[in-house]
Amino acid sequence: MELKVEKQALKILVQVDRFLNENKIYGYLVGGFVRDIIIGRSTADIDIAISDDAISTAFLMAERLSGKCVILDEVNRIARVVLYSQSEIDSPLRWHIDFTTIFENILQDLTRRDFTINAMAIHLHSFVDNNKICDLIDPLKGQIELNRKLIKVVNESVFEADPARLLRAVRLAAELEFRIADDTASLLKKSCSLLKQVAGERIREELLRILNTHKAGYFVRYLDNLGFLTVLIPELEFSRGVEQPKEHHWDVLNHSLEAVCTTGFILRQTGCDYADVKLLDELQWDEEIVTHFSEEISSGSSRITLLKLAALLHDIAKPETRIISKERVRFFGHTDQGADVVVGILERLRFSNRETKLVETLIRYHMRPTQMSKEGMPSQKAIYRFFRDSGSSGVDILFLSLADHLAARGPELDILQWKWHVQLVNFVLAEYFRQRKLEIPSRLLNGHDLIKNFNLQPGPMIREMLELVQEAQVAGEIKTRDEALSYIKNRLLYREQKLEK
Repeated sequence: MELKVEKQALKILVQVDRFLNENKIYGYLVGGFVRDIIIGRSTADIDIAISDDAISTAFLMAERLSGKCVILDEVNRIARVVLYSQSEIDSPLRWHIDFTTIFENILQDLTRRDFTINAMAIHLHSFVDNNKICDLIDPLKGQIELNRKLIKVVNESVFEADPARLLRAVRLAAELEFRIADDTASLLKKSCSLLKQVAGERIREELLRILNTHKAGYFVRYLDNLGFLTVLIPELEFSRGVEQPKEHHWDVLNHSLEAVCTTGFILRQTGCDYADVKLLDELQWDEEIVTHFSEEISSGSSRITLLKLAALLHDIAKPETRIISKERVRFFGHTDQGADVVVGILERLRFSNRETKLVETLIRYHMRPTQMSKEGMPSQKAIYRFFRDSGSSGVDILFLSLADHLAARGPELDILQWKWHVQLVNFVLAEYFRQRKLEIPSRLLNGHDLIKNFNLQPGPMIREMLELVQEAQVAGEIKTRDEALSYIKNRLLYREQKLEK
């Protein structure tokens, strides 16, 4: 069987094979790497089972290849070598080589794996010599299931052996666009409670990979149907069945699940059952926007994946803030409370500080875009303040606000309201990119000037006044020191008059 394998992957495999031969260790390509090269799927994850201790071998391999070794499972002797390669066209920059220990023989090793499509092996040395599969070791007929695009467990104890495999089943279905076999789906539901044993960092990794797929919305809802979602994030359970104002088509939880779908739609990754793609015709979408969302935030996450995560969690505090005022359901303060709750969730799931900060910011300010102006388009000052508070994440928030809007109205979307919202987003984006290209004006005043000229005391008032001057500079309202002093004088006079009233 002829195979298409990354040129860089072959270079790595040649070096690994040479090292193993020197040390009289035999190795097999196994798991996902074999699966992916059979179906012609590009991968940067290489799985190798060896006849010696995988952890000590991995440390030596990391040294040989100038990589980094990470112990994944000390009991079962599994370790990962992380490599960073030189940039090549269409070639990954980061490679993972997972080494596992064969305790008995390769056939026994394969029967202890998770799914039949991952329970195939190729002798490493033979593969390197021929760049083809000469003798595929496939005791569980994984290639048949691969051809059927079916995910099926090796045996009924696979999830008890490693509960993280529960999430892996869904992630593989999402990434490969495969179907989970009916008996395996039943076993997933039956084994749901085992998820409580999975470490936060493993949940993070699998969840991000699901969110990174184009049909993330479908599979997040599938996680909920299996009973997984609220085991992973118990705080979401309180949203189930919580009614919303009449403008909303779904309750809080279903709205949140739908928001993941509409985020994928807004990002041009997938379609929407009740929305025509023409709804996006007028929304700004260019190379600058695409580059922005492609930015890597941390290992395994980008702005796209974290925007979908924020969509899932953006209304998580609605249940606890729900009140009925004047016969209308309201959720006062749900943005700030939600942001605080989400920080705790992401810390528990071992997200990085940068990831946590981004998602927190998206949730805290997700209502701001439509609140910047009571009528018409927002002022330059309002836009400046929005990006002052949210930074470059303000771009993400604008798209989240659209996804939120679509997920709120659903099939009852008012086209005129939608067009106004798109116009608002385009206007704010244009002003953001305009302001970003401008040189930040040097400060016309400092704190000493305010103390000297207006007898102000050091404290928050000075910082507030200096920020107002900066806003007026960006908006082009003032350009000189004298104009700045006059502006402060008028602001202080207005404040005094307001206090007197």
